[in-house]
Amino acid sequence: MKQNTLRPAWVEINLSNLAYNIRQIILKVGSADKIVGVVKADAYGHGAVRVSEILRENGIRIFAVATLAEAIELRRSGLQEEIIVLGLVPDEYAKIVALHSLTAVVCDSRNARALSEAASSLGKTISVLIAVDTGMGRIGYLADDTADAVCDIQKISDLPSLKVKGLFSHMSTADAADKTFSLQQQEKFNAFYQTLQSAGIKIPQRTLANSASVMELPAVHFDLVRPGIILYGCYPSKEVNRNLIDLKPVMSVKAQIVHLKEVPAGFSVGYGRRFIASRPSRIATIEVGYADGYPRPYSAGGRVIINGRFAPLAGNICMDQCMIDVTEIPGVELGSEVILMGSTETNKKTKAPAISAEDIAEATGTISYEILCAFGQRLPKVYL
Repeated sequence: MKQNTLRPAWVEINLSNLAYNIRQIILKVGSADKIVGVVKADAYGHGAVRVSEILRENGIRIFAVATLAEAIELRRSGLQEEIIVLGLVPDEYAKIVALHSLTAVVCDSRNARALSEAASSLGKTISVLIAVDTGMGRIGYLADDTADAVCDIQKISDLPSLKVKGLFSHMSTADAADKTFSLQQQEKFNAFYQTLQSAGIKIPQRTLANSASVMELPAVHFDLVRPGIILYGCYPSKEVNRNLIDLKPVMSVKAQIVHLKEVPAGFSVGYGRRFIASRPSRIATIEVGYADGYPRPYSAGGRVIINGRFAPLAGNICMDQCMIDVTEIPGVELGSEVILMGSTETNKKTKAPAISAEDIAEATGTISYEILCAFGQRLPKVYL
């Protein structure tokens, strides 16, 4: 369904499938009130503003982003609900947090003091989540170093114009079949929480669960869960039990053929002459390349769907274009639709040819998260 995108290539975002996934997650955790809608990285390439609208329509009232710029975009779009900035905010940007009534993540009383002072200067109160590192190694107080942490967190809880809203950590291996380390993280998180409670530090909410934890670790659902990739219809890894939640892919990537040529045997295509026709062939060109998120390593063995059939890529994916061998595909003409990711029947369980983000990720040595984010950057979005 191409609209006026100014390009013969586009990303389709199926909002019905997004809403379906949200409802499945609500069924899994029991209430929309427990869900933090993770819309960082422009909602994993799906468009944070539009995705947030659908989340709101389905009862989600807390959102999470990674950067201040992402939070400000949502505020400017009219979103008034709570927005958590998952990344640490440097002191010099503290006033922006207060101006936009954002929830910050902190793990340092000095940084928290900057937030407190900024909030006080504006006559406002900032909510913060205390970050504890239970094994991710990214941000947070070390869970095993409770003495120094408790002392510093007590300083934070005593600051004016600052409200400690909860305790935050992140799972590093919840998407693995072996849950040994995840259970260790759970134990550390619980122990750290109990230590704070014993010290008289009030922690109203706890949040630890990511997508894989939502699926497989109900013991860490606590007060809030933070689903990301499963909102968008992809499973966290091959090792999770997909029977635990039914998901529908939200993003498809499509293009129209802009050029067709008949070439003789021995004709080479693309940079490095990686494709040399072994017979008279028909080569189609579409205007999607690695600058649009189509990974160049996918050139070898990559394929698309045309007229309900698979067709192989021909040669290396270029920055802005790529070529396809359509010799075996009948009925191909200028303007024919090409599916780079998706299916001819995206709303039904079907045996029709399909290419998923996971397929492309596996072929290129990465993860579906990266594929979705990359496709969502330059290609225009069409919402269905």
